[in-house]
Amino acid sequence: MPSTEKPLLSHHEAVQEVYRWTPQIRDYDRFMHIGARWVPYTMYFHEKLFRSPTINTDALGFRYTELDGRRYSVAERPEGGKVNLLVGGSTALGVGSTRDGATVASYLSAITGEVWLNFAGRGYNSTQELLMYLMHQKRLGQIGHVVVLSGINTLALEGIPDAFASEHGRYYYSFEFQHYMNKFNEDMKRKKNTFGAKGGESLLQRWKQALFYDNPADEVITDEGVSLDARLERAALSITDALKQWRLLLAGSGASLSFVLQPLAHWCRERLTAEEEAVFHAIDSCPNNFYRLFSGVLGKEVHAPFLRHIQAHADGIPCLDMNAMLTTSPVFEETLFVDRVHFNDLGNQQLAQLLSDELGLYQEKQHEDSSQTVKSV
Repeated sequence: MPSTEKPLLSHHEAVQEVYRWTPQIRDYDRFMHIGARWVPYTMYFHEKLFRSPTINTDALGFRYTELDGRRYSVAERPEGGKVNLLVGGSTALGVGSTRDGATVASYLSAITGEVWLNFAGRGYNSTQELLMYLMHQKRLGQIGHVVVLSGINTLALEGIPDAFASEHGRYYYSFEFQHYMNKFNEDMKRKKNTFGAKGGESLLQRWKQALFYDNPADEVITDEGVSLDARLERAALSITDALKQWRLLLAGSGASLSFVLQPLAHWCRERLTAEEEAVFHAIDSCPNNFYRLFSGVLGKEVHAPFLRHIQAHADGIPCLDMNAMLTTSPVFEETLFVDRVHFNDLGNQQLAQLLSDELGLYQEKQHEDSSQTVKSV
């Protein structure tokens, strides 16, 4: 019998193995690590006018959606008419797809014949998704549907230890933000103490700083010791608080609002394909802090309580579960995941088809309910 024992991989070997199985991830890594673009309110966003065979962004940093041979984005929306928004983090962005035309937003556009703008921010939590809409609302014009395909980022980031949290929650770069802002405060104190003095730091002081420089990227952050029950409740409240604000902002516009809990591989699959097993093993061999924050929420036993928490606080906003929906896909047993939360082209196409089908059923049911209400009156 063949051995099921997985080989030990060095960090370099693991990265190369990821690229072997999913070569498009090279472009996403370059996209992410080219350097965060620091912006007000949401803290960071994608690089503007990024170009690659896999992912491309507009003059605002939003990824393009493709429909009928043309591309659309927040900065390059269609003239007149309405648009639809696919909101979320990296899954909605389409990390894992081989091209802009193979994201969920692009497939939704092809299925519905309407433009679905890719309104996603890599690593964003529910609050940042909402803030991004506030910053760009004036650019969007008439909106038909808003689908928030999200949840996992907020849940993962709520695993950040209390030491790196604030009254505004937990977010990507929580540790780095505190680290560098504290250095800024130290610098301001030094300037205050030497106000009016000539010169600056001595050569010896600068040498000491260089010698003892610490790299925040080396800090290992995990969710060990974080209460799972408290984490689920915090994440659900963060998501539903944002959804209620979405509803207020969209009130009177005629736009529909739906939340869809995005899939996590271990929540919806009993077993992985051989390809998924291989790439997951490679990813586990070169983890970053974000993936370490998943360790406490990977189990199937987390899925149902988290969904219940969200639905209990959603105040009537439709909350769908893509984990359950995905199991009905005719290609569910095929390779769909490129990692635990991101999909290949086939996976994205299935998410779009299931979303279209489910949202259509919801609208029909809403129409039927309204008709029955009229008849009863």
